[in-house]
Amino acid sequence: MIYDKSLTVCLTGHRPGKLPWHYDETKENCYRFKNDLRLVLEGAIKYGLKFFLTGMAEGFDMIATEILLELKSTYNDIKIVAVIPCLGQEKNWKQSQQEKYNEILNNCDDKIILSKIYTKKCMNDRNKFMVNHASVVIACYNGRPSGTGNTIRLAKENRYKIKIINPDDYK
Repeated sequence: MIYDKSLTVCLTGHRPGKLPWHYDETKENCYRFKNDLRLVLEGAIKYGLKFFLTGMAEGFDMIATEILLELKSTYNDIKIVAVIPCLGQEKNWKQSQQEKYNEILNNCDDKIILSKIYTKKCMNDRNKFMVNHASVVIACYNGRPSGTGNTIRLAKENRYKIKIINPDDYK
């Protein structure tokens, strides 16, 4: 399915290892982060953005997608699109993360699978796809080299609107 690029957001961000709370989303700093992210996402929706591309990675991607699924009850015209780098991207994750992934994925409005198998470049291909099909990037980024940093750099080269939330602000 093709989405209006001018109304589409690319979500990109760090995995749990680069988040101050790691996998423990019950920590106070994670609650604060989620509240701030909810305000950013709701602001994007009120601004008129309708389509949200998520890479469905552990950490930021799944947190942002869960919040969007909650917001969908109020803003039912938004569409959440899972851009899956390869089939089975979750197969080596903890069981609880796999279950969370599948629950979120089942509630997305659309799924785009970029590769049937894992390749060394499939994650980067996913990031490029999302940037190439969006006009706005909402990122969880601490400024250090990473796939998220590469995604933001590509968005900057294309002069996209970018909102960065630094997870280090929540330590």
